[in-house]
Amino acid sequence: MKLSQKKIDDYTIELTVTEDAAVFSKELKLTTKKLGERVTIPGFRKGKAPTAVVERHVGKEAIIDEASNSLLQKSTREALRILGLVPVSENKADVVANEEGKDFVFTLTFTPFPQVKLGEYKGLDADKVVEPVTDEDVDKQVEALRKHHADLIEAAEGDAIVDGDFITLDYTGTINGEKFAGGEAKDQPLEIGAHKFIGDFEEQLIGAKVGEERTVKVTFPDEYHAKDLAGREAQFACKINSIKHRELPELNDAFIEKFTTFKTVDEYKADIRKNMETNAERRAVEAQRQAVIDKAVANMTVDLPPVMVENRIDQMINEFAAQLQSQGMKLEQYMAFSGVDMDKLREDHREAARKNVLTEIMLERVAEAEKIEATEQELNMEIGMMSQMYRTPAKQIVRYLQENGQLPNIIANIRRRKAMKFIFDNMAGAQAAAPAEDVKAPAETPQPAKATAPAKDAKAPAETPQPTKAAPVEAVKVTEETKD
Repeated sequence: MKLSQKKIDDYTIELTVTEDAAVFSKELKLTTKKLGERVTIPGFRKGKAPTAVVERHVGKEAIIDEASNSLLQKSTREALRILGLVPVSENKADVVANEEGKDFVFTLTFTPFPQVKLGEYKGLDADKVVEPVTDEDVDKQVEALRKHHADLIEAAEGDAIVDGDFITLDYTGTINGEKFAGGEAKDQPLEIGAHKFIGDFEEQLIGAKVGEERTVKVTFPDEYHAKDLAGREAQFACKINSIKHRELPELNDAFIEKFTTFKTVDEYKADIRKNMETNAERRAVEAQRQAVIDKAVANMTVDLPPVMVENRIDQMINEFAAQLQSQGMKLEQYMAFSGVDMDKLREDHREAARKNVLTEIMLERVAEAEKIEATEQELNMEIGMMSQMYRTPAKQIVRYLQENGQLPNIIANIRRRKAMKFIFDNMAGAQAAAPAEDVKAPAETPQPAKATAPAKDAKAPAETPQPTKAAPVEAVKVTEETKD
């Protein structure tokens, strides 16, 4: 096999592969034999017809085409192995020469995985800033409990709207004196201060009384989902139909004992503070770790091919669409409701996709540098967790992963997770006390519990608690073939 390559542009190469004529001749004979075993030729049992008869029956051109395709696949794998190249885009293959008795030549055009130079990833440091929990923070949580159990009392005659009231109103919206779709309602319920309506709509109603008419002026946000309204000024003619005040229950030990598991206000506040301080500590550790990962990525030198980002965006949007579908909504409906098109949706994902890809590359290279591997026990634990999550027998999970070529991805994720833990364990002074759970490497695309608009900032992987026991799994061995 002869190999030569040339650059097409900054990220794309063309690889020319030449196989000796004898290799192509051998492939032609093998293909003819296989076709002879598959086709039915009158007067001959399958596989017993002479080569010349098979050639006449099938056609020389068809044999050459099939042999060319077969050899192209084999030679592509071998050429990439020899050169140590991993395509990150689809291969565009073109057969240049495939005449019998002559060398077989074809070209491959693709974007290879970029050259990566790791920077410093050990001994990195970052400040751990724990936000203090104030009395005001605790009191807000207590007030939330009181509001949740508040009574709604019909306002007395002549009472005016105050912040926190629940009202009903009629309104008619106009722009330049013209009504617009969706701008009119009767007996619309509204909580003042909940900011469910645009701008300061609710604040402009404060002080109004039942039966009073009031004009509210607002400007629709530039990113408003209805594009014909985005950025435009509107007037709403409002009439107040009813007002209900929120009557908060008295904060005392009896109230706390009735609606919580605690007996006194002080016990409840102490528990709130403890939980808030625990969460503040966790957020501080996560932020510190994110900063360390960001530094390790920044220290790495790599010219990231745009196609890798585009591929990741494809994946993120596909997963987001699947998530929406599980909630009974199509991606097209989401885009229509949100007022975004596919170009805007892709752009919203771009920075997160780029950070995600760079983080994965860095972690893969750290795993290689530190000779970090996934053990059979770790792989079986991972499959056990998947078995529990999807309520599917582990054997079926393994079979699915193998049949769909996904097992190497699972192994790679374990390696990345261990590489991330290695970085954290080797922070300067080992100053960050890790939470009890094992560190999780980032999933390729984070999936929230409910569909939300795509996040613009990539986050370092949050820690995922590991179960104390995994479902029994038939052992899966980690081999070189599995890792390729």
